[in-house]
Amino acid sequence: MGKHLQDITTLNNGVKMPWFGLGVFKVEEGPKLINAVKSAIKHGYRSIDTAAIYENEEGVGQAIREAIEETGISREDLFVTSKVWNADLGYESTITAYETSLAKLGLDYLDLYLIHWPVEGKYKEAWRALETLYKEGRVKAIGVSNFQIHHLEDLMKDAEIKPVINQVEYHPRLTQKELQAFCQKHDIQLEAWSPLMQGQLLENDVLQEIAHQYGKSVAQVILRWDLQNGVVTIPKSTKEHRIIENSSIFDFELTQEDMERIDGLNENLRVGPDPDNFDF
Repeated sequence: MGKHLQDITTLNNGVKMPWFGLGVFKVEEGPKLINAVKSAIKHGYRSIDTAAIYENEEGVGQAIREAIEETGISREDLFVTSKVWNADLGYESTITAYETSLAKLGLDYLDLYLIHWPVEGKYKEAWRALETLYKEGRVKAIGVSNFQIHHLEDLMKDAEIKPVINQVEYHPRLTQKELQAFCQKHDIQLEAWSPLMQGQLLENDVLQEIAHQYGKSVAQVILRWDLQNGVVTIPKSTKEHRIIENSSIFDFELTQEDMERIDGLNENLRVGPDPDNFDF
């Protein structure tokens, strides 16, 4: 669990990944996106998470190039993730999708490439493509997103390489304890998307009370809870002050009692699609 913004977890293949990063879901191409990514990097973020379906890889790539030039950091200092979309799941089509994402980002490699959703009958071929890309040294690490336990079991039956990451919806209303225990047992790092439940938790009384106790915002308390649970997290924001605020979570620690109070908010409630029942 991170002690400062650039602290890392070591994935099961030895690759090091920051505990904390910036997500860009639903951020459209344009100056707002570019400024958000550059602000994050300028303020010490080293992990940026995008996806083909977000249709903003070009802007993310431009922001990365500009940030490298303006801050003097190197590409190797950054950890860049993208994901293959459902329509491209298949052996050849996944490899082509990877090349398209790389070209849009203007990068030579990705640090992490994920299967975005477990589309039945398609994700195994896509995984085989990810294994090829990994074995050829074209991507540093490969993983999945939105996989339930049975998806992971099914994938690992035939996989040569185990996923390093499972990126899932994760927040105090959806604590995914069983899934996390399974991932821990198999040395698959859990990563949270929508950690703030798209803002729906910010008015919660319990969280407000805990935040007040620590002199922190509700968002900071939730993100801190993620890290203390050993979950990599990538909150989305386009506002510079919020990007800074979100990452100001390394100067306090939640007590065990407060961790349990937050765990107690679980209702197995999703804001995103159900991985067992989606049609896209």
